[in-house]
Amino acid sequence: MNIKNLELHPDYHILVTGGAGFIGSNLCEALLNNGNRVTCFDNFATGHQKNIAHLRANPNFNLIEGDIRNLADCHKACHEVDYVLHQAALGSVPRSINDPITSNAVNVSGFLNMLVAARDAKIKRFVYAASSSTYGDSESLPKVEDVIGKPLSPYAITKYVNELYAEIFSNTYGLETIGLRYFNVFGRKQDPNGAYAAVIPKFVMKLMAHESPVINGDGSYSRDFTYIDNVIEMNVRALLGTTPEAINTVYNVAFGERTDLNELVALLKEYLGAFDPKIKTIETSYGPNRQGDVPHSLAAITKGKSLLGYDPQFDIKKGLKEAVNWYWKNLK
Repeated sequence: MNIKNLELHPDYHILVTGGAGFIGSNLCEALLNNGNRVTCFDNFATGHQKNIAHLRANPNFNLIEGDIRNLADCHKACHEVDYVLHQAALGSVPRSINDPITSNAVNVSGFLNMLVAARDAKIKRFVYAASSSTYGDSESLPKVEDVIGKPLSPYAITKYVNELYAEIFSNTYGLETIGLRYFNVFGRKQDPNGAYAAVIPKFVMKLMAHESPVINGDGSYSRDFTYIDNVIEMNVRALLGTTPEAINTVYNVAFGERTDLNELVALLKEYLGAFDPKIKTIETSYGPNRQGDVPHSLAAITKGKSLLGYDPQFDIKKGLKEAVNWYWKNLK
């Protein structure tokens, strides 16, 4: 994504934690293309060297291999940095249910380490990846930032605790923070492999292999699927916000429309079918609902639009076409 039109000053040195991951590597690339100095901080637990391999030759790119659970590593990563885009975390609701201790260690203790390091380094602003899972059992739609329910998984608890810690660091130490509640992000570089792969790349790989994608439940569950370029835009806008009401708060990051899983599979079959007509004939399989899943998710994005000028350009169809083209080219 070209972020030059957003007028982020190229002189800024920006730290991207989890910079070798799906979202982080896309942020690194966009910032480097804008002329910024970028430090990528990753332990490669879920990130991949291949995601940043093409960036290594750029003189403005610096890689620090380390772990956010180690405070000394966090201090090293924050040295002489202007801004932090904190993406490092252990995602996945099922992963957190299977191993809540590690999820907490990374997502809570690691997050606290990064806040401390950012405070000590006098970082200008700390923008972090929050999560739509924070809405928990709240049944209200669309999801509005100041109305949340009880968390439904250890992962959701960790992401809500992040918001609480960020608020305390803003109030107590004067560290500017902005949390971005991501809604089901998808797009290029999203890993289709592993037990905790996200639904879109998992379905794409199944269909390209002429195998049936397996939907958890009857396919009526819906999500506000959000293309990666919308997320990049919001991260940059979070760095640029200047009014007092725009900072030290949280925002939904989504497109503002929901798509159920049956509709999602139908779109994937249509777009992949343009490359391989046989894919259009593949039957869909159904399994049990997944523990900890909320039935429906839809974001209100009015706050981001009004306070930061957020203007997402990719709806589900436009984003899926881009993602499918990337997967077909790179993973077929």
